[in-house]
Amino acid sequence: MKLKVILIVIAVLIFGVYVSAYTVDETEQVLVTRFDKVSRTALTPGLHFKIPLIEEAIYYPRTLQEWDGDPGQIPTKDKTFIWVDTFARWKIVDPVIFFKTIGYVERAQNRLDEIIDPAVRNFITSSRLIDAVRNSNRELDTFEDGGQDDDLHATFDVTTGREVINKGILVQARPKLTNFGIELEDVKIKRINYVEEVRKTVYDRMIAERRQIAEKFRSEGQGEARKILGQKERDLKQITSEAYKIAQEVKGKADAEATRLYADAFGVDPEFYSFIKTLDIYSEALDKESSVVVSTESELFKYIDGYKK
Repeated sequence: MKLKVILIVIAVLIFGVYVSAYTVDETEQVLVTRFDKVSRTALTPGLHFKIPLIEEAIYYPRTLQEWDGDPGQIPTKDKTFIWVDTFARWKIVDPVIFFKTIGYVERAQNRLDEIIDPAVRNFITSSRLIDAVRNSNRELDTFEDGGQDDDLHATFDVTTGREVINKGILVQARPKLTNFGIELEDVKIKRINYVEEVRKTVYDRMIAERRQIAEKFRSEGQGEARKILGQKERDLKQITSEAYKIAQEVKGKADAEATRLYADAFGVDPEFYSFIKTLDIYSEALDKESSVVVSTESELFKYIDGYKK
């Protein structure tokens, strides 16, 4: 009997220790409540104890939590409607206030929606589209040709930039969340897109700009091609002229040498040379159909007259 009592006592003690003990991880913070009222907090990692059935341990994360907002349609200052998608990182820094105001982590999403979404809307509606899209006035390749109008450049001058908008949203929303025991670590605009109504217009404008740039490059290429072809024609004419000059010089020298050789050859017998040249004239001027009546005293036909005799 005593043994049974001892075993029962030991079992009760073990059960009591089991239901009263709880552990706190490095990534957690525990709030102990007694009849739904805050009793104490357990922030130190390790083994802790509570009164069974009377106290309850509520676990909250100590690490950064993720908030992902729903994309919404918001007009910019220049009346352009865009879809804005944002995200944020937050953590619980005061579990007591968090428990009293919100209660559970799952409910924090709605509270963050109520505070961050209006801040995003306020800054987007008070900013131009270019400020929501870009961070700086880094030169865009769209205007690298330098032929765009200065007023068009001024339209795309960034006065604040997306990073400034992100910081403004954070500064506006952070104090409001402190009242709930939440510290807002960061807010970022994740994505911006045009609404369907204006997206086609924007794409058409982008296509037109790219075509303009392509036409500029094509025109420059054609000008460079004409320049190269012109240079080629000049070089070709110069080479041809030099070659013709050299050829004529060679030909002139050859003709002079041939004339000299002919003169030397026919100078040996001038009468024979005169006879040969006269025969050449006969063959070119007369054929079998030709009929001529000339005097026998003609100098041209003296060799014929001599032949008849």
